[in-house]
Amino acid sequence: MNQIKKLSIVIGILFFISTPVHAASSKIGILVFEGFLTSDVTAPIEVFGAATKKSWFSSYEVVVISATKKKEVLSEEGLRIIADKTIYDDLSLDVLIVPSAYEMKGFLNNKVLIEYIKKQSESASWMASNCSGAFLLGEAGVLDGKKATTWAGGEKGLAKAYPKIKVQYDENVVVDDKVITSNGGPVSYQAAFALLTKLSSDKFSKEIEEAIQYNRLEHAFGNK
Repeated sequence: MNQIKKLSIVIGILFFISTPVHAASSKIGILVFEGFLTSDVTAPIEVFGAATKKSWFSSYEVVVISATKKKEVLSEEGLRIIADKTIYDDLSLDVLIVPSAYEMKGFLNNKVLIEYIKKQSESASWMASNCSGAFLLGEAGVLDGKKATTWAGGEKGLAKAYPKIKVQYDENVVVDDKVITSNGGPVSYQAAFALLTKLSSDKFSKEIEEAIQYNRLEHAFGNK
């Protein structure tokens, strides 16, 4: 009897060792820079972070990327984040999500940052922005010829700065040809779920909505 038990243990160990471990092969990059608006970043981190814990999304990994060589970044509201990578690292992304800040001029004039966004857009399956992050996508040419939105009230400014963009007014989230843009703020959650649906399915997206209780907001205020 003891020999049978020992044999079972050995077989179990051999099975465990021989079972392949499926490492994340697709990366969802979330850009951060000094003064970023917190929910533009924390919303997708929460949504996709929860999803990666599920077997159906375990091939994805969330990576926070600093826009400078400094990994420690402070949000407008005082949240301190330590990024996993920087834009100077060799990193191929399946998705890149770009946040906003109250003052975007310095970032729009950052040629290294704009080139990074442009380069990632050439190979990424999806590009996304929250709030005035749309201006960064616009500067990189990612939104040329596409429908897009930005922060509520900033649509005219986006249209003036980038005439090739088909700016949409009074739309929380806009999806066009593998690009998602949103008003940002709390709407960043809505945008994250729209993207999660595209990357998986409506069923799986709803599973995460329930897991983080986002669905309770829909029940309270309606799905806008």
